[in-house]
Amino acid sequence: QVQLVESGGGLVQAGGSLRLSCVASGRTDRSHAMGWFRQAPGKDREFVAATSRSGGLTRYADSARGRFTISRDNAKNTVYLQMNSLKTEDTAVYYCAATVSIQPVVVVTIGRYDYWGQGTQVTVSS
Repeated sequence: QVQLVESGGGLVQAGGSLRLSCVASGRTDRSHAMGWFRQAPGKDREFVAATSRSGGLTRYADSARGRFTISRDNAKNTVYLQMNSLKTEDTAVYYCAATVSIQPVVVVTIGRYDYWGQGTQVTVSS
């Protein structure tokens, strides 16, 4: 089992920045691909960004590319999401997710993730 705890959300004006963190605990001895997803009110949860177990591979949703950066520090069992140039449409609950990864791959499909955090609210005001 892996437990994930997100932090770093909050209220920010459009154009501002936030950095989300996700700390993993439990069976962190196993390699995990990690991802960030978000869910706005009345909408389905959607993919934002993902990274491979080493951090060498990354992938972004079109809405995040060029503005968001995913990174990880395996020594700290932490994955980050740096969000710049935030827009009101980025308002959502952001979730961290993990899945055991034997191969160095990026996972973008919600259904392939085994572990989820409780989420952190990001609100972008105009």
